[in-house]
Amino acid sequence: MANHTKNSLLEAITVSSEQGRAIPDAATGETMGYVPQHTIADLEAAVAAAHEAQPAWAALGHAKRSEILHKMADEVEAHAEDLAQIISQEQGKPLGGMGSRFEVGGCAVWLRSAAETPLEPELLFEADGTRSEMHFAPVGVVGAISPWNWPAMIAIWQIAPSLRMGNTVVAKPSEYTPLSVLALIELLRRHVPEGVLTGISGDREIGAALAAHEGIDKLMFTGSTRTGREIVKSSANNLARLTLELGGNDPGIVLPGTDVKAVAEQIFGGVFINTGQTCASLKRLYVHDSVYDELVEALGTLAEAAKLGPGLDEDSQLGPLTTAQQFRIVSELVEDAKARGGRIVTGGEAAPDLGPHFYKPTIVADIDDGARLVDEEQFGPVLPVIRYSDVEDAVARANASDQALGASIWGDKDEARKLAERIESGTVWVNQHGTLNPMVPFGGVKQSGYGLEFGSHGLKAVANPKVITF
Repeated sequence: MANHTKNSLLEAITVSSEQGRAIPDAATGETMGYVPQHTIADLEAAVAAAHEAQPAWAALGHAKRSEILHKMADEVEAHAEDLAQIISQEQGKPLGGMGSRFEVGGCAVWLRSAAETPLEPELLFEADGTRSEMHFAPVGVVGAISPWNWPAMIAIWQIAPSLRMGNTVVAKPSEYTPLSVLALIELLRRHVPEGVLTGISGDREIGAALAAHEGIDKLMFTGSTRTGREIVKSSANNLARLTLELGGNDPGIVLPGTDVKAVAEQIFGGVFINTGQTCASLKRLYVHDSVYDELVEALGTLAEAAKLGPGLDEDSQLGPLTTAQQFRIVSELVEDAKARGGRIVTGGEAAPDLGPHFYKPTIVADIDDGARLVDEEQFGPVLPVIRYSDVEDAVARANASDQALGASIWGDKDEARKLAERIESGTVWVNQHGTLNPMVPFGGVKQSGYGLEFGSHGLKAVANPKVITF
């Protein structure tokens, strides 16, 4: 078990029970702290302060802002363990592996990447003494609404490029994981003037007010497709520019003759990272007849061996589901799969002895399209494995979803590479799934959103293009 030492960072952001709202430990349900309950008036003040601070922040120039982002990364690294423990308690992911320490490390990496990515004016046209260039100017004030599954890292994906480009930011974390984001912002704010970065915690009313606020010039949102539609409606009032990274029901296709031993562990990792609570995790797996039984058995063995436990337990590989709502969704989808004749290879039930929201890692075989578990995003530790006999049919089924964030193809690299061009998805991975690179653009198509994050494309997304002709 982890050593439960005093967490000075948690103490810095929490308030008394009389002043705030209780935030439960995801594993135990016990209160880990009280978060400030900000109001619409607090939001108004934050947006006003952001507008006041923005011109001077932009005037610092790219080099100085990049220097500050590096100092922010240093600060995050200096307080990495305190921040990781907050994330593990509040969100539930384990400290080790691809868990909360990995998430904190990712925050530092993405801060440094945003600082170091070059973005020079682009030459558009030059002839007969005339030259046209594309420049990238700050948008102004960015509203950043982040989710509960990777609370700190996704907040950084929004905050870091926005600050680098000379914008100020008002950030609103999920009401389920506000402490993780407020703790992160507490560290970042130590290096910027007042008003440049403000965290506002609260319920959906605060998020809706931020999305519709006339003082917001750009809105970045990661979350459900349903909420994304509401944000699009709200943006009609202020014509804020949008980057939306919404839900995904990522398919994987395992080709005929694939070496199961070579890919099983990577497929398992692509499914169960963060207990399956990842937008771009692998959520439905189409496997050719020739390797179906072998792969189902291999995945079942890996699921049986995975250590489920509290995030602060150093031995845990998978944690609890973060919210009661998500636990209920996962449970309902598995029960529906059972009712349709799906075969539970392993798991298929809760683990109440561990805590209120623990669900055993589950592999469901002999299931098909049309089952809720296949057609809907489960966002939890459950994988439906669907048999196919014709590759063309598998591609068609993979493309049938309205959501298209990520996808993967497993097997012969050359054949997979050709098929990747035919998959309707923002990203297609070959013999891997969910691997992200701060220099490689990421975003969805169809109802998984629009706009790109990361690298130079991510910087441009939080800038206003300006053509200068001379």
